[in-house]
Order: sequence, then structure tokens, then C-alpha cells
Amino acid sequence: MEFGEQLLFDGMSFEIQEGDRVGLIGVNGAGKTTLFKLLTGEYYPTDGTVVVNKNVTIGYMEQHVCRNLDRSAYDEVMTVFSELIGMEKELEELNGEIASSGNDLSAKVERQAFLHDEFVRRGGLTCRSRARSALLGLGFDDNEMKLPISSLSGGQRAKLQLAKLLLCDASLLLLDEPTNHLDTQSVEWLEEYLIESRCSFIVISHDRYFLDRTTNRTFEIENHHMERYKGNYSAFLPQKEEHLLSLKRNYDNTMKEIERLEGIVEQQRRWNREKNIRTAESKMKVIHRLEEGLVKPENAPDSISFGLGISNQSGEDVLDVKELSLSFGEKRLFRDVSFEIHRGERIFILGPNGCGKTSLLKTLLGSYKADSGRIRFGEGVKTGYYDQIQTGMDSEKTVFEEMSDRFPSMTNTQIRSTLARFLFKGEDVFKPLSTLSGGERARVLLTTLMLRGANLLFLDEPTNHLDINSCEALQDALDSFEGTLVIVSHDRYLINALADKIFYLSPEGIQVFEGTYEDYLKKARPFDTLKAQKKSPAETGEKQSEYKKKKENDALRRKNKARLTKLEAEISEMENKLSGLNESLNDPSVSADYEKLMEVTSSISTGEAALEALYEEWENLQLALEAQTEG
Repeated sequence: MEFGEQLLFDGMSFEIQEGDRVGLIGVNGAGKTTLFKLLTGEYYPTDGTVVVNKNVTIGYMEQHVCRNLDRSAYDEVMTVFSELIGMEKELEELNGEIASSGNDLSAKVERQAFLHDEFVRRGGLTCRSRARSALLGLGFDDNEMKLPISSLSGGQRAKLQLAKLLLCDASLLLLDEPTNHLDTQSVEWLEEYLIESRCSFIVISHDRYFLDRTTNRTFEIENHHMERYKGNYSAFLPQKEEHLLSLKRNYDNTMKEIERLEGIVEQQRRWNREKNIRTAESKMKVIHRLEEGLVKPENAPDSISFGLGISNQSGEDVLDVKELSLSFGEKRLFRDVSFEIHRGERIFILGPNGCGKTSLLKTLLGSYKADSGRIRFGEGVKTGYYDQIQTGMDSEKTVFEEMSDRFPSMTNTQIRSTLARFLFKGEDVFKPLSTLSGGERARVLLTTLMLRGANLLFLDEPTNHLDINSCEALQDALDSFEGTLVIVSHDRYLINALADKIFYLSPEGIQVFEGTYEDYLKKARPFDTLKAQKKSPAETGEKQSEYKKKKENDALRRKNKARLTKLEAEISEMENKLSGLNESLNDPSVSADYEKLMEVTSSISTGEAALEALYEEWENLQLALEAQTEG
């Protein structure tokens, strides 16, 4: 598919079979939504064909736009059952005619029987309950279902379109970012709906956890081509890594063989006898065949790459909050919020929409004044804040001006070099902030966060606006961050990868869950009220003992993790050294010199023994870390 001179993708071939649930991924601008429009027939391909089985009905969200704004939300969803409603009306009329007429009724009775069977077969008896269930699952209450569409928010209208799409009885659904505008409960309802549904679907999504739960194939558009993988998103990652490694290995080996054959050709041509010329021609044919089948690995698309360093280490006790309460006018957000955060912990704050998660962060940072309670930061704590609303930037400034004003000690070259790591290259650095997309503004915020050197980060929905590659880069940066994290996020994949603890916020306080998102799901019973429980002195002493033990365990775990990272670097260095030594054996100056050969062989033996020792230490540390995590 091309638009003018812009090539989106080329040579793309795939089939969708019954039961396929495909996750379609790729960087922004790769052509994912365009592919959907090709499948629906809205666009025509520059080359190639799209063939849809005559028995297949494709459902696409844009086909279900809400046009009658006076209609209620419920009535709008019921429009997908217009044929069933028509059947129902005709059945009622036939029933009345049959009851009141004494003439020959055989034709009407036959029509009545046919309509009744068809009505039942196509789900007419349950269409109203299915419509209501879909709206409830997507976050509408009974009152909101009665509201006219004109009074609904943009997010609610998007939910209506999604409800209509799910109920339209299509055999292949095309879902473009379906979890946008949905809270966690609605996303979980959608996951269950799709898992239990019999229809096939292709879904574009940046929600990696959603992709893991719902898909069984992964298609990636990259460098104008599509690669297909078996399994969900997590299964795709190692497969892609192996695929790229295999491509590189094949390319390197083929290039070595071509170089070897070219050497033979050159040698044979120098000797210039008839037999030599025939040999050279034969080898050239082999070279041409190899070059024809040679696939050069393409560079990965540009992606952000950064680390989050700290300018200083904080004390062990990072943040102590006691009985914090906050309200706006008559509306109380929360009360009696108490918790402690210690160095190196990774805390995720969950709770229903509107419960005050963002307000809690802003209260901790001093932007909002609490009604009551105490906030105490520990020694050496330096805070950094990522604001999901992306406020605090002067829209009149350019990207470069924003950076230079925030960090006046940096040179122009340093600023441009840093911005390049966040994909602001060339003239991009002079873009006004007012013209940036949500994803670009997010990258500006991440740049400032990286340069600040804070050791306590408060992050509010940091993966919003980021494409899937940027989400991975951010996750890697947070995973290697040596400070303390407090994150508000709906990104369950991120939570599962990083969380030490989960704070569930409600109007009555915070409930603490140890572990990842999966651990939270096993233990959690989200609550509406949290009753304060008085603890006995024995319970308090036991808690202190547990805390001390946990602190010691955490310290040992951090030490082991640091050694593990260092070991991995040492192993990599030793493997590279051994690889160089083994390659030197092919050097005629070494292989022909007995003393040099013995010296290299001895170095290889010593290196292999050292590498074996490093492997053994790495394995023991890995086992120790697993035991500490389980403990």
C-alpha cells in the first residue's frame, strides 16, 4: 500500500482462519489502521488482493458511528438488532391476525412458524438482555443508558460504538485500540467477552496485558513488511528475538562464504589457466545464487532509549504518611490514608476511576493541601513527577527551548544529543510544544524526568500516549532504576513486571497487597469501605519483627541483583574474549607458529574455566534471588 511516494508496506501476505485471534502491532504510522480499511474495502491496495469468504461478515468500529444524537444510549445499541425487532413486530401482528381471523390460516401459520424459529435461532429472545449486559460491562449504569447520546462524553460514545460492534454478529471483528476510554473493570469485562466469543478478530492495541489474555497469534508490521508469529504478545517477544538472531546469523555466514568464494575466484583468475577460469566461473555462479537469496537484516525502527539515573541515594525511610484526608468542597476523595515507603520499593496505586489517585500524588507533592494528616519525606529524598495531563510546559516554547530553560547548565550539543535519544532529531527539536502529539509531549516529559536525577519518582499513567516499543523502553528504564517508584497506572503488564506492592485506594483509605498484579488478583477483594482495625501490642511487635526481617532480605536481594548485573557483564566480556581467541586460531600467523598456537590454546582453556566459574556463580545467585522473592 502506497500513498503518493510513501510506502506503508509491501509484499504482505496472510490468512485469517476461524478461531484466529490476532494481535496487530507496530510503531505509530506503520499502517495498522490503513490495513483495517483495506480489509473493509474502504481503501484499495496499490498492489495485491484482499479476498473475504462470502459467508464472512466483517465488523469494524467505524461502521457503528452514532448518528442520531437524540436517541438514548440503550436504543442506539438496540439498532444492531433492527432485523430481530422487525421480526418481533411482524410476529405480534401475525399472532393478532391468527387470533381474530377465521379464514384459511395455513399460510400465516407457516410464516409464523418460520419467523419464530428464525427469531429464536438468531438470538431474538436474549437480544435486549445482551444489549443491557454489554452496556453494564462497559461502565454504563441504568440511568446513563436512558440518556440521549448528545449528553454523553466522547469516551462514552466510543463505548457505545464498541458495544454495537460486539453485538453485531460479525464473524470477523476489527478492533482498533478497543481499551481506550475503558477503566480496568470494563477492560476485564471486554477480555472475558472476547475469550468466550466464537468470532475471530484482529486487534490493534498497545495494552500488552490485554493482548496476552485475548490473542493466539501476533502480526507485526515493521520496516514496511509483516512478520507473523504464533502465540500472544509475551510469546512473540522471544520468537522475534530468535528470528532476528537467525536472520543475522544467516546473513553473516552467507557473507563469509561469499568472501571465501571471491578469494578463490581471485586466486583462480591470477593463475589464469583454462581449468582455473572454469573454476572461477563456477564459483561466480555460486556467488550469484547466494547473493540472490541473501536477506540483509533491517535496522529496527527508531525507538526511545534511556536510563533513569539518580543524583544521590536517599535514606532507607523514603516517605511516611499518616491519616491523610482530602476533599474538594462537599466531595470527599479519601480519608485516613496511611502508609510507609522504603528505599527501592516499587509501589503501584490502583483504584476505581475518580477515587483520587492523581489527587493523592499531587497532595504528596504539595500541589494540593490536605484536609488533615501528615506527610514526611526521608533524608536525601529528591522527587520527580510525570504528569499524565502533561501540564507545566509552556506551549509557546519549542522543544529545545523547554529543555534549555529547565537545564541551563547543559550545552546546546548536550541538549540535542539527549533529545535525539527521545526521537527529537534535526529540525524536530524546534517544534513548538503546542503542535506536538500526546506521544511527543510524553517523550518531552520523560526527557526532563531522566535529566532531573530524582531518587523518588511519582508517575501518573506514564505509558499513556506511548506506542508499544516506547512502553517496552520505559519499562526497561524503570526496571533498572535504583531509586523508589510510586506509580498510578492502568497498564497491567507494567504492574505485573515491576510491582513490589500494590496500594488499593478507596474513600476509606489504602489497602496494601504484596507482590505483582497477578498476586493482587488472587488476594484482592476490592472494597468500598475499609474499617480501621485496632492491633494488639503482640501484633504490632510481630509486624515490626517482620518489617526488620523484610528490610534485611530486601538489602540482600538488592546486593545480589547488583552482583548478578555485574556478573552478566563479566560473562559477556569473557565470551567476547574467548570468541576472539578462537577466531585467532584461523589466523595463519598463529596456526603456523607452534609457540603462539600453544599460548592461545592455553588462554582459551584458562578462559573457559573462568567462564564456567562465572556461570556457576550466576546460577547460584539466580537461585538465591528466586528463594528470596518466594520468601
